[in-house]
Amino acid sequence: MITEYQQRLRERYLAAPVMPAPTPWQPVLDRGIPIGGLLGIGFAVHPDTGHDLVMVVSSDGHGLFDAVTGDKIARDRDPDPATSTPDAHPDLTCPGLGPLAGTPVRIAGLFGGGLHSTTPDGWTLDIVSPEWPHDRVILSTDGGVHKGPPGGTWWHVFHSEYSELRAAGFSPSGRTLAVATSSDLALWTRPEHHIKG
Repeated sequence: MITEYQQRLRERYLAAPVMPAPTPWQPVLDRGIPIGGLLGIGFAVHPDTGHDLVMVVSSDGHGLFDAVTGDKIARDRDPDPATSTPDAHPDLTCPGLGPLAGTPVRIAGLFGGGLHSTTPDGWTLDIVSPEWPHDRVILSTDGGVHKGPPGGTWWHVFHSEYSELRAAGFSPSGRTLAVATSSDLALWTRPEHHIKG
């Protein structure tokens, strides 16, 4: 049985339209990056540029993307079957590729694990499911309270109504927000000078 409070909360999320993330967050690409059979994602840092990188594990292999530009910087269509999915390792890692070769990357998604749900300067990310299995991703500055109308201190930034949500969260630096579904990857980024220490 659902309580009156739970019903009001459900109605609040159902009524909230998908809206752009607030400043200083900017979408990396106008549309998500299509990735069929996406299983999970993980973050790392480019050893030369310092940019956040997103490693994608899918049924078609591994890919590595620059989270600032959305550019694909490495691809392995035929990874070693022994390490091609993170469940082969107790830490849910897969071997890095491209500039991350030799570095294990933790992967969150279908096999478990998770990404950061907060940033050092107070942004929070929550996944709510008022119409399960269609998850909604909520970005907020109020610690996940989500009071008041959407667009004030919380924003409904993604609705996975067409594919299954795999993972959503921030990079360890707090500069990148990623949402991965079974069919695509959406990224938002913000300049480092907008991060309060």
